[in-house]
Amino acid sequence: MATPGTPGAEQLIGALESPALRELAARGRIQQYRKDVVMLQEGDHGDTLFIVLAGRVKVFATGADEREIVFDIHGPGEYVGEMALDGGPRSASVITLEPTTCSVVTRVTLKDHIALHPEFAFELLAKVIRRARRATESARDLALLDVYGRVRRLFDSLAVEREGARHIPEKLTHQEIADRVGSSREMISRLLKDLTEGGYISVAEKLITLRKPLPPNW
Repeated sequence: MATPGTPGAEQLIGALESPALRELAARGRIQQYRKDVVMLQEGDHGDTLFIVLAGRVKVFATGADEREIVFDIHGPGEYVGEMALDGGPRSASVITLEPTTCSVVTRVTLKDHIALHPEFAFELLAKVIRRARRATESARDLALLDVYGRVRRLFDSLAVEREGARHIPEKLTHQEIADRVGSSREMISRLLKDLTEGGYISVAEKLITLRKPLPPNW
C-alpha cells in the first residue's frame, strides 16, 4: 500500500537531470511504495504518470499460464504509465523491486505542463518511441533468436565497462533472466553453467562479469 509524502522529496526531484521533468515532478503528488507493491495493473484504466524518484520498478505482463515476461526495469529519472494517457487501458503491470518513491502526475497536470513547456511533449514522445522500438526488438528476438541468442543480447545491452572487464550492474537471479528473455529458469541455469565452465562469465553474489566476448552461437 502506498503512503503519501516522504522526507527528502525536494532533493530527489532536484537530482533529476531534465529541468522540464524536475518541474513536472514538483507538480505531482509524492508517494512511497514498499517492495513488491503492484503500482499499476495491466488492463486497468488510469490517467496518471509515475515519475520514479528513488528505487526501481519492473514493467511486466503475465500470460494465461501465469508465465511472466519482463519488458523493462526502470530507476530514478524514468517514468511509467505514459501509455495509458490516451484514456486506454494499461498495457502492462508495474511492480516495485525495492522501496520506491514516485511523483504521481495526473493527465490534467501533464497537459498544463506541456502548455507551459511545449518542448517536453517532444521529450515524452521520444521516450515513447524508444520504448516502442525496444518492444519491437524484443518481439523480433523472441521470433528469430534462440534462448542463448536472447541471453547474449540481454547481457550485451546491460554490460558496462569497468576495470578491464564488462560487468552487469544489476543483480539478476536465474528466474529474472528467464523472465526477461522469455525462457524457463532451468534453461537459463544450464546456459549460465556452461558459460561459466567455458570461462566466458563469472558470477558472484548474483553479479555477472563477462570475462571474454560471448560466442555468436552456443
